[in-house]
Amino acid sequence: MIPFSILDLSPITEGSDAAQSFRNSLSLAQHGEKLGYRRYWLAEHHGMPGIASAATAVLLAYVGAGTSTIRIGAGGVMLPNHSPLVIAEQFGTLESLYPGRIDLGLGRAPGSDQRTARALRRNLESDADQFPQDVVELMDFMSRTPQQPVRAVPGAGLEVPVWILGSSTFGAQLAAHLGLPYAFASHFAPQQLMQAIQIYRETFKPSAQLQKPHVMLGFNVFVADTDEEAEFRATSWQQAFVNLRSGRPGRLPPPVEGYRQKVGPAENALLDSVLSCSAVGSPARVREGVQAFIERTGADELMITSQVFDHVARLRSYELLAGLRGQG
Repeated sequence: MIPFSILDLSPITEGSDAAQSFRNSLSLAQHGEKLGYRRYWLAEHHGMPGIASAATAVLLAYVGAGTSTIRIGAGGVMLPNHSPLVIAEQFGTLESLYPGRIDLGLGRAPGSDQRTARALRRNLESDADQFPQDVVELMDFMSRTPQQPVRAVPGAGLEVPVWILGSSTFGAQLAAHLGLPYAFASHFAPQQLMQAIQIYRETFKPSAQLQKPHVMLGFNVFVADTDEEAEFRATSWQQAFVNLRSGRPGRLPPPVEGYRQKVGPAENALLDSVLSCSAVGSPARVREGVQAFIERTGADELMITSQVFDHVARLRSYELLAGLRGQG
């Protein structure tokens, strides 16, 4: 099979706190490193009671200190929230600490609600429509021959690999134009997946960083020893997703037996749309689901997310999935 990577939201579970989430995140990264996962990425979100990875670069420094070979990065930094220079300095610092291991995924969403987004703006003129220019500016700060009079220290000359993240065709067009790898958020917004992939591959222009298209797709996986246990574990994520889309974000709740039978048609329709990019079940069922998704999309890499309430069960899910790669 193609390479697998890990996307972590550093979930805060009910009854726990951010400090425990950070310890769990390091544990997951170390586990993924031992199991042969290619990358470990953290996602930037703000104002979310159940997500602890708001200070993404800071948490990556902690994870980097506790690992040695797995690539670590942001999946992603929401660039409209930041000055490109600040991100160049942060990820230049990370690259200086952990050379050859840092990825920088960039997105144009705020990673929050609109009120929180306004509180995050670096100035009143910040605009998500400036995203392409901000990406180019950021890459220039990290290039070997920056064109700007201001220097990113550290950052200049380090050429941290940049990825474009997206959930629509906009990111696909930008990634193709700049010749960058593209990561699509199909794990929570799969509606434009196939269209975005097609646009990216058909319009890709080779660059110094990348000679041919590289597509990484978000994919939800909940694997356990039995189908029943995996379906039970997946209900934590299902509850959290419904709560978020219903305007009631909260901490990751414990699993509930028969959750899908307890919610209405609107909630089930919402979950069905997201489950199109998911695999839930025993190893045999998950292997079939993963292979079918790869065949349908032609993905070059999968970014696996597994929002499981119990940390030991979460590690087990990633372990069982890693065991499938040699069978694909």
